This record gives sequence, structure tokens and C-alpha cells, in this order.
Amino acid sequence: MITRLHQKLDDMYEQMVEWRRHFHQYPELSFEEVETPKKIAEVLTSFGIEVRTGVGGRGVIGLIRGSKPGRTVALRADFDALPIQDEKDVPYQSKVPGVMHACGHDGHTSTLLGVAKVLSDMREQLTGNIVLIHQHAEELYPGGASAMIEDGCLEGVDAIFGSHLMATMQLGYVGTRKGHLLAASDRFKVTICGKGGHASAPHHTVDSIIVATQVINQLQLLVSRKVDPLQSAVLSIGTFHAGQAVNVITERAVFTGTIRTLNADIRDLMERELKSIVDGVCSAHHATAEIEYQRGYPSCINHDGETEFFNKVAANDLGPDKVLEIPPIMGGEDFSYYLQKVPGMFFFTGAGKANPKANYPLHHPRFDFDERAMLVAGKTLLSLACQYLNEQQGK
Repeated sequence: MITRLHQKLDDMYEQMVEWRRHFHQYPELSFEEVETPKKIAEVLTSFGIEVRTGVGGRGVIGLIRGSKPGRTVALRADFDALPIQDEKDVPYQSKVPGVMHACGHDGHTSTLLGVAKVLSDMREQLTGNIVLIHQHAEELYPGGASAMIEDGCLEGVDAIFGSHLMATMQLGYVGTRKGHLLAASDRFKVTICGKGGHASAPHHTVDSIIVATQVINQLQLLVSRKVDPLQSAVLSIGTFHAGQAVNVITERAVFTGTIRTLNADIRDLMERELKSIVDGVCSAHHATAEIEYQRGYPSCINHDGETEFFNKVAANDLGPDKVLEIPPIMGGEDFSYYLQKVPGMFFFTGAGKANPKANYPLHHPRFDFDERAMLVAGKTLLSLACQYLNEQQGK
């Protein structure tokens, strides 16, 4: 059965590419998705699949009921884009200024649509059910996953699987690990308030720029001097805004950044120490600070049993040498919320092009991927879903 499913997905490849390039040309930002979920719902409906729209806001769910009762497995893809100008010179370049699919979500969506068609055509041979979760707003906190869960997308689901295309991984390979795969993703905004004045008389001011740079310098020591060297943490400053004129010492300076951690205790430590450093440096320089700290997605933690199952299934499909155990990645993903509710796992699918110079990392303005990776991801998801249902039936 699995071989036939894979062959049917091969037959869907040109259609999957067409979908992918359509989504790539017409990207929509997180929480602003209108046409994308409409298109997804239309395609799923054309397959005779039960469709529910507006799930958790803008999400779409498809339900494929097998001919025999059994367990239920969910497959998830995200479909939002990023506020990045597409710099690729390709026929399917984004037509929306300043917005592009720079994280492969167009490929995730098209892959799951191809999988949906194959499974829908084979529903008479399915024991159990398949839930297709097309999720909005993965890129922007609070994300779409938690809202879709609250709206019932996991009701009756026994296990969930998801994949992410990775252009920096070789085509034909997949990678994952048990336990912590991705980091918790937090963000902060610090506003330093000093005392403004004329640039010629700094002794009458409290220079917010100087204070802010001192704070930032001290924050860079947080990981190296406060975190256990055997633990992982990242603190990065992303923006800095202050001043408007060359002859004015500005009263306010604002910077923002992100903190990534795997361990919950280290996450608490980083938040606590950041606030301590900001307050301490400001106090020493007679300035004050406003700190906005926002906890984002929790760490994405794969379940051991489902990861072992994935390794077995993927090794059988691709060959053991093509299934990699990768180190944790400090990026964040709201797939973590699903894994807090039901057993499951998340994996990366290699999507690198033959020319290494053509491969750019996620969120790069020239990001692209080898579209054949959609077949690798799709076949793996098909095998996971069907074999999971069959094994549970046997049990």
C-alpha cells in the first residue's frame, strides 16, 4: 500500500509545484491571511474532504475518515509568509512588495495538499482518520497553533507529525532528534530613559545612548558568565533606535532582542538576569528603564516513542544513512504547542539545491528550495500516517 501511495504522490508532483509557486507569488503575512486559507479550503473541498475554516481565526482543517474505525493521526503544515522583500530572480517571485515566503511554508502547504489528495483517494483502505491541520501565523507570536488547539483542532487526535523544509540540508535527507529539537523563543523591548540636552554640555545630561550601549555590552556577558556551559542559550539584539539630531543628546533609547533557550530553568534565569542587568546599569548611571518581556513559543520537545517510530519508517523509505540525528536548533516553532497536548514529533526535510551557492538559510531574501523535497516530505508523512494507523490497529 505504501508503495502505491508514494507512486500516487509522484503523479501529483507537477500539481504540487503549481500550488507552491502560486502561494509563493501571492504571500500573506501572519494574521492577515485571507486568500491563502480560501485557496486551501477550495482545494481540499474539491477532493471530497470535510473542511472546517476559520479555525482559531484563520486556520483550515480537513478530515479524512477511513472506511473502518480506528485511531486518528494529524499532519500539520503552516502557510503564513514574512515581511521580507523577495530578491530571487525567478518566474515565481513574490508579487507582493515587501512580503515573501522565506521559510518554506508555501512548500509545506503544497506538500500537505498533495498528501491530502492521495489519502482522500485511498480512504476506503484506511483504518482510522487523518486530520489535516493547515495553520496560519506560525511566524508571529502568539502564533496560530494555540488558537487552533483551543478551537478543537486536536480533538480525538492520537498523534501528530509535522515537517519543515531546510535548504541548508541536502536533498533526500531528513533529520530530527528525541527530546528538545527547537528552542523556547522569547523577546524583549528595553526603553532607557535619561535626561536630554545639548550635545555641547553632556555633563548636564544623562545620555540614554551611552547607558543603552553599556546595558547591551553587559547583556552579552549573560550567556558566558551566568549560564552553565553545558546548557544552551542565545541572546541577540535585533534593533536599536535613539536620537534624531547630531547636536542633541537624546533622552530615550530603545532596543529589542530575543532570547532562545532549551532548558526551562535556564529560560527563567535569562529573564531574571536580563532584568537585573538593565536595572543595575541604569541605576549606576542615574537613568531609568522600562522592560517589556514577552515569553514566546515553548521549546519543541519530540516524544521518544514517536521519534523512534519516525526513525524506523524513514529509514525504511529513504535508507538508514539518510536519516540524521541532528543537534538541537535554537530557532522556535509553535508546533511545540501541539506536542504539549498529544504525542508526536517534528522533523526537517533536506531541500538544498545541487549548487551550494544557491542555498540560502531560512528568512533570507533569496531563500528558495529544491521543489523535489516536497516529495520527500510528503512520502514520509504518508508513511508515518498510514503505518501509525496500521500499527495501532494491530495493537
